[in-house]
Parts: sequence; structure tokens; C-alpha cells
Amino acid sequence: MNSIATKKLDIAYDNALIVKNLDMVIPHKKITSIIGPNGCGKSTVLKAIGRILKPKNGMVYLNGGDISILPTKEIAKKMAVLPQSPSAPGGLTVNELVAYGRFPHQSGLGKLTPEDKEIVRWAISATKLMDLEHREVNTLSGGQRQRVWIAMALAQQTDLILLDEPTTYLDLAHQLEVLELLYGLNRSQGCTIAMVLHDLNLAARFSDYMIAVRGGKIIQHGSPEEVMVPHVLKETFSIDAEIVKEPRTGRPVCLTYALLHQERLSPKEAISV
Repeated sequence: MNSIATKKLDIAYDNALIVKNLDMVIPHKKITSIIGPNGCGKSTVLKAIGRILKPKNGMVYLNGGDISILPTKEIAKKMAVLPQSPSAPGGLTVNELVAYGRFPHQSGLGKLTPEDKEIVRWAISATKLMDLEHREVNTLSGGQRQRVWIAMALAQQTDLILLDEPTTYLDLAHQLEVLELLYGLNRSQGCTIAMVLHDLNLAARFSDYMIAVRGGKIIQHGSPEEVMVPHVLKETFSIDAEIVKEPRTGRPVCLTYALLHQERLSPKEAISV
């Protein structure tokens, strides 16, 4: 079963065609990472499947249904979308921002019901934000803020979460903090997660499924072992990569790489450059 599927999808900005004739699937209850060079169309694809950007042609299916005809509130009950580097209005607390996740489920005056409040508390607890719930979001660290946005997505109680570069501008520890949180949510809650990632090794470490994109087209898709191979990375990024098995996880990792048009340097030569 696929949570998201596209068929013959064309996506354009003005008259510039960014993605053409794309057939892609996001597997159900799996973690999927979309990788590719800057400007290849990966974030554009994420916006199209999240209905932030209207495709020029083609179809996007959510759990088998045509996403273009679904009411916005119904989509928000099924799918949460976190854009790159989201920002919260000044003065908003963690609890208040997470509570916005209940909006698709509200009616009438939009007041939180006891059930809504219980779900908000659960989302804050699941993301380990209990000690911060009364803090203003803009006073938190980058990793903490990302956890707040993820908590808001959890409060929507959707089966699918889309994230555009959730580790951007975060240091190594906070990158792991965010991705381990998403990994844990997938394993414990069964959430389908699809995200754009720049770091190949993090993508391979935390993903069940990877999609390599270049020029708006899929170069390869499948398990990390099927995507993290030299010929795929060569075609996707124009690099000559050395792939080894990471000893802690057994996942493939890019140990080193060189641009295709440059000769490889020995470690000694590299230090002298």
C-alpha cells in the first residue's frame, strides 16, 4: 500500500518546467527520504504532494484518492506538512503552537475540547517538551523548535507527515535529535514520514526507502542499499563516491567522494591544498 502516489506529474514555476512526467510512490508506514542536488526539484515535489503547489499536469493520490478534489480540512486530517525553516508568531508558547494542530478537527467557535487538550498534552509529551510547554517558541534552540513543529503535526493526528529539510541549520546533535524523534514516531505510532534531506548518510541511516532525484526525474528508488551505490550517486550528484557499511547500524555510508572532473587527492595532498 502507498500513502502517496503521483502519476505523470508536471510541476512548473511560471513557464519554467521543474518536474516532468513524474511517477513516484511514498510507501505506507515507512520513512522515505528524497535526495538530490540543489535545484533538482525535490522540495518542489514535496510541495506538490502536500498541495502547497498546484501541478501543471498529472495527478497526486492520497491513500488512493485524488488529492485535488479533497477539501482542505480533510487533507489536514490526513497529512501534516512542515516547510523548511518554519517560524512562529512572536510571543506564542509551545503549548499554543502545538494546539494549532487541532484546527482541522475543530468546528463552531474553534475552542479546544477536553479531548483536544488531551491530544495536545500527548503530542508535547511524545516530543519530550513537557518542561518547555510554557516557553515562547522563539526563545528555544533550533532542535527544540523543530520538536515543537513536529509536536504540532502530531496533534493533527495524521497518518502522513511531510518535512522539507527538517535538519537545516541544526548542529550534529540536534540533527540526530530530530531524526531519532521521527524514527521513534514511525516505529511506535506507524506514521508515514517523507522528507527532503541533504545529508546522504543521515538519509541512509534513518530511511526505509530513498528516492534519488535529478532534473525533476527519478534516478533510482528503493532501499538505502539500492540507492546508496556509486553509480547512482554518480548520476545524481556527479560525484565519484566510496560507499562502506557503517559499523553501528550496518547501513551504507558515503565515506568520501570526489567531483568527477577532478583527480582524486591522496590524504597528504588534500591537507596541503
